[in-house]
Amino acid sequence: MSPTESLRERKKRQTRQLLADTATQMFLARGFDGVRVSEIAEACGVSEKTVFNYFPTKEALVMDRLDGASDALLAALADPDVAPVQAAVDVLGDELAMMMGQLAGQRSFREGAELYRRFSTLLWSTPALRAHQNAVTERVTAEAAKVLAERDGQDPADPEPQITAAALLALWRVQFRSLERRLDGAESVDQLAAAVTEDVRRAAAVLEQGLAR
Repeated sequence: MSPTESLRERKKRQTRQLLADTATQMFLARGFDGVRVSEIAEACGVSEKTVFNYFPTKEALVMDRLDGASDALLAALADPDVAPVQAAVDVLGDELAMMMGQLAGQRSFREGAELYRRFSTLLWSTPALRAHQNAVTERVTAEAAKVLAERDGQDPADPEPQITAAALLALWRVQFRSLERRLDGAESVDQLAAAVTEDVRRAAAVLEQGLAR
């Protein structure tokens, strides 16, 4: 909780979190298509309209973290004192830390790892969620290209900001895939975080050095 957060803001944040957590639990148990928004509203003791006041679509209930990470990335890229690749790596690090905190909050590392696997399977096996993720990625890539173009005095349609933005967004896929791949070999949250961080840094190094060999 922020020291400047008002009671009203805190209640709104808590309601938003309750809706997202409840929806995710229900989707994991019954599948995305097997749960109606009205059922999520009922489980949380609010109206269906209230759910849509917080989340514009059913998909957003699951993918809400994407919006937060996207906003953080765009803000970081706008800082002229931070190199674009480093800005993306920093935002990814914050996101990873948040996910590791959630894993650490489970009764055991293995239980947390299994929960993450189920969530990952939900995302990849649900066409609507994959489409939503692709749409958000496309939108953020375009917005990132605009921010990068402004930094360098270019047109957002120029090749340089376009390819840079696309490459930076690809780091999110690297981190997501690394989490999936490293779960089985890790024995603790710290070990998993270190392995994933190293994978992201290796990918970032490729961007910093360029593809030419």
